[in-house]
Amino acid sequence: MDALHRGDPEVAAIVDRETQRQIETLELIASENYASSAVLGATGSVFTNKYAEGYPGKRYYAGNVHSDELETLAIERAKQLFGAEHANVQCTSGAEANMAAYLAFAEPGDTIMGMELTQGGHLTHGSPVNFSGKLYHFVPYTVDRESETIDMDALRAIARDAKPRIIVAGATAYPRAIDFKTFGEIAREVGALLMVDMAHIAGLVAGGVHESPVPHAGLVTSTTHKTLRGPRGAMALSTLENADALDRAVFPGTQGGPHLHSIAGKAVAFAEALKPEFKTYARQIVANAAALAEGLIAGGIRLVSGGTDNHLILVDCNSANISGLKAQNALQGAGIITNRNTIPYDERSAYVTSGLRLGTPALTSRGMGPAEMKQVASWIVRVLRDPDGDGLREAVRDEVASFAKGYPVPGITDREA
Repeated sequence: MDALHRGDPEVAAIVDRETQRQIETLELIASENYASSAVLGATGSVFTNKYAEGYPGKRYYAGNVHSDELETLAIERAKQLFGAEHANVQCTSGAEANMAAYLAFAEPGDTIMGMELTQGGHLTHGSPVNFSGKLYHFVPYTVDRESETIDMDALRAIARDAKPRIIVAGATAYPRAIDFKTFGEIAREVGALLMVDMAHIAGLVAGGVHESPVPHAGLVTSTTHKTLRGPRGAMALSTLENADALDRAVFPGTQGGPHLHSIAGKAVAFAEALKPEFKTYARQIVANAAALAEGLIAGGIRLVSGGTDNHLILVDCNSANISGLKAQNALQGAGIITNRNTIPYDERSAYVTSGLRLGTPALTSRGMGPAEMKQVASWIVRVLRDPDGDGLREAVRDEVASFAKGYPVPGITDREA
């Protein structure tokens, strides 16, 4: 019996139930993954106990000699992984990383361009209910109605008219590759800073299966827990020219003491992503997404933009005569975990939605390949076609649980090893 079970059986029981859920279900939320045992161990280390306001060599507390070693190691690994001139590894979330970016390079009321939330953007890319939309004047860009992809010519025209201080590239529900080179050209043309939020695709960039934004952007933000497979947290990369402004915006601009235990986990994750096998993993994520897309299309399900170039798929649930909310709930009852999402030009509310977002990073981490993705697609089609079928969810859930148990969960079923 471990310390948690001895010290707080009630919390331990909840943790045990969540552990079992993760083993027995199929995780298809595009923003979720499984951290390794090493990442979990670092995140739960004694660095949880330490305060370290400031940066290596410039702390406001004593006792930080090892904190400096740790953060410096994480910084150097992040720079090496992404080929960046500067890295800040203190950001505690993607939202805070984006907040720091705006604080560093724009004034309240300045114009910023970002992708419309309902068409694939993020809350921090200008949603009116978020700090970004409340503090800054966001001008959104959208996707083309027919292709459902970003029209770079239309984006250029908007940028010329709006003359933004910052252009934000990056998305949370966009299944196609993003042309960072052209984004950079447009930003330079209108005198804007290109900021890229690569939270979703950071692991694909690290693995060499998506164009890197680093050569084209003055600032890049990212979470560390999605395709990068690290701890929950974030980071920001920049040119040397922008380094001081970025660091001041993170601390003391938006945060106090950094979460050193999370930085420990980031350092481990960066090292894991620098290994050759991570490139194989990244390629497999993309191949699995393509196979899952093919299986869904074969089952008569329409996908936004017709497919995927990356780790995620956006399903148009109208093709199954069901809402995104109902689809999410029906699949959850069958042991398949997804999240509802708006689709471009959605006619349903943001709570109900007409879409479903699927991603392959977590299942790829469990060792699944294209053949398994075809099986998963068949279960999804069965449930979406008959979400209220008598006993259907329960039957699929039993099949899913038996299937899922055959694939190890990093950080969980390999813990003894």
